[in-house]
Amino acid sequence: MANLPSAHSGDILLTHTIQALLQGPTGIPISTSLTHVDQWYQLLIDSGIPAFQDIARELGNLQSLISAEQDIFDGKSIGRSLSMLGAQTIQAADNVDDTLKADLSKLGDLLIKFGGDLENHALLA
Repeated sequence: MANLPSAHSGDILLTHTIQALLQGPTGIPISTSLTHVDQWYQLLIDSGIPAFQDIARELGNLQSLISAEQDIFDGKSIGRSLSMLGAQTIQAADNVDDTLKADLSKLGDLLIKFGGDLENHALLA
């Protein structure tokens, strides 16, 4: 079973990320979102675990989408990226210790939900 590198800091980051997402996708300031993305990216890319590194690569994509100029902010693409991250996170949860599995699955579910909400909202706009 895999575990997040630096397990203690990974557990704290996981808890903070879930709490932030429970505020809703628009309840998180962009600067906070970018900080979370940066922290996750570094943690996952350093893991040496291919599934985690795949998630890190998609986080890089999300970061570039979030960092885009506000006049070209692409909610549909951000939604797709969040949904992809959610699916990857749920898949990775199958390969982690039981202590992380439930929280990673919850995070994946939240990412898929918010991704779908953003995609649908973008289609209606």
